[in-house]
Amino acid sequence: MFENLFKLKDHGTSTRTELLAGLTTFLTMSYIIFVNPDILSSTGMDRGSVFVATCLAAALGSLIMAFLANWPIGMAPGMGLNAFFAFTVVAQMGYTWEQALGAVFISGVVFVLLTITGAREWLVAGIPASLRAAIAAGIGLFLGIIALKTAGIVVPNPATMVGLGDLTQPSTLLAILGFFLIAALGALQIRGAILIGILAVTLLSIVLGLTQFQGIFSAPPSLDPTFFKLDIAGVLNTGFFHIILVFVLVEVFDATGTMIGVATRAGLVRPGNPGRLGRALLSDSCAIVAGSFLGTSSTTAYVESASGVQAGGRTGLTALTIAVLFLLALFLSPLAAIVPAYATAPALLYVACLMLRELVDVKWEDITESVPAAMTAVAMPLTYSIANGLAFGFISYVVIKALSGRFRDIHPATLLVAVLFVIKYALFPD
Repeated sequence: MFENLFKLKDHGTSTRTELLAGLTTFLTMSYIIFVNPDILSSTGMDRGSVFVATCLAAALGSLIMAFLANWPIGMAPGMGLNAFFAFTVVAQMGYTWEQALGAVFISGVVFVLLTITGAREWLVAGIPASLRAAIAAGIGLFLGIIALKTAGIVVPNPATMVGLGDLTQPSTLLAILGFFLIAALGALQIRGAILIGILAVTLLSIVLGLTQFQGIFSAPPSLDPTFFKLDIAGVLNTGFFHIILVFVLVEVFDATGTMIGVATRAGLVRPGNPGRLGRALLSDSCAIVAGSFLGTSSTTAYVESASGVQAGGRTGLTALTIAVLFLLALFLSPLAAIVPAYATAPALLYVACLMLRELVDVKWEDITESVPAAMTAVAMPLTYSIANGLAFGFISYVVIKALSGRFRDIHPATLLVAVLFVIKYALFPD
C-alpha cells in the first residue's frame, strides 16, 4: 500500500526508513505542542483548545504535504508568527485574538492565490538575499527578547528601558539550566534536544514544588473555545492591512526557503528541475487556512524536517508518520498543561540563537545591502514588532539604493513592498 501511495522504490527508500525518519522529525519539532499553547494563551485563548488546535493543524498540514506533494516535510504552527500574533497584534496593538485569527485566514487565502498564480516565486526571487537573511535573524532576536523576558532574565527598567532581572529566582535559574541543557544536547546532536530540555525543566519544577503534577495522559480537551472563532469581518478594516502583509511576507520567505532547503538536501529539487515544489507550496498555503479555522497562528514547513531527511526520509510517508504522531500527542494534554512558561522560554531562546546563523548570508561588504539588513534585524526586538522591522528594512533598502545611484538594483517586488509600507505609515501611523 505504501509503495503504491508514495513510490518508495523510486525514491530509494523503504517503509522502515520512512517511519524512522518521521519519528526523528517529530521528536525535533514536537516542542511546538508545548510552546505554542503557552504563547497563544497569553492572548486570552483557551490553553487546552490551543493545544488541540496545534496538534490538529500540524497533523492536517503534514497529511496534506504527504498526499499532495509526497515530500518528507513536517508542518506545524510556526515560531515567530505565533509571537507576532500574540505579542504584537493582540498585546501591543490591542486587537482581539479572534481578529488575529481572521488575519491569519486572509493571509492564507492570499498565500494560496500567490501560489496558484506563480506570484509567490516572483516575490521570493525579487527580495534581496541580505534582507531575507535579516528577516530570519530579526525574528530570532524578537523571540530572544521574549524568551529572556519570560524567564525573568530581562526586566523593565525606568532608567535604561531594560535591565537584568533577579537571577536568584528559582524559575529563572531553572530557565537558565534548561537553556544550557538544550544547547549541550544540541551540540551532541541528540534528537529531540529541545523537547528533552522542556520536559527536564518541567520535571524539576514538579520535584521542587513549583508546579503541581496533574498526570500525563487523558482525553483531548475541547476544541470548541477556538474552533471557527475567527473574526473575518473585524479584519476588513484599514488597520489590518499591514498585519496581513507581514503574515504573508514572513510565511512566503520562511516556508519557501525551508522547503527548498530541505528538498534540495533530500535530492527532490535539482537545478532546472523543481520537482513537486509547486504542490508542496500549495500544501503549505492550504494548511494556513485550515489552521485559522482550528484556532492557531500560521502553519508552516519546519526546518527540523532536515533531521528526518538526514535519517533517510524521502517521501510523503515520512510526513504521514509525523501527522500520526501529532494525533497521538493529543492525549498528552495534562502534560502540556503543567509545562510552565519558564520551561518553554529556554526553547525559544535556543531557537532564537539558531536563527541568528542567517546573518552570515548578509552581504556585509556592500553598505546598500548590509545597512537595510541591520535595520531589519535590530528594529524587530527594539520596537517589539516584526512588522516594524520589515518596514524599516524594505524602506531603507529602496531609499539607500536610490540615493546611491543604484535604483536599477531594486527589484519591482522589493519596491512594491516598500511602497505599501510607506502608504501604511503615511495613512495609518498607529
